[in-house]
Amino acid sequence: MVKGEIDMTIDADGTSFDAAIAKGKALVDFWATWCGPCKMQSAILEKQVEPATDATIVKVEVDSCPELAQKFGIMSIPALRIFKDGRMTASFDGVTKADEILEALR
Repeated sequence: MVKGEIDMTIDADGTSFDAAIAKGKALVDFWATWCGPCKMQSAILEKQVEPATDATIVKVEVDSCPELAQKFGIMSIPALRIFKDGRMTASFDGVTKADEILEALR
C-alpha cells in the first residue's frame, strides 16, 4: 500500500466491517460522495492522519451501507469512530482536526 491511500472501503452489505475493526486500531470514516465536509475530512485523513498512524482507515459510504450508519447512530456526516480490538473507544462528528484524531488513536 502506498502512504496516503486509505486502507479499505467497506462493501455495500457491510460483511467485511467486523473483520476490519476486530484486531488492532481502526479509524472508521462514515461519509457520502455528495458531502462537501466529508471531502475536507478525507483530505485530512489521507494527508495527515494515515501517514502518522498504524491504524487501519476504513471508509463507510453511508448511502451504500445504511445499516452500519444506523448501528453506530450516525445522524450527520462526516463522522469518525475509533476502534481498538473491536471496541469503540472514541467518536467525532463533523470535520475533525488531525491532532485530535491522532491523540485518540494513541
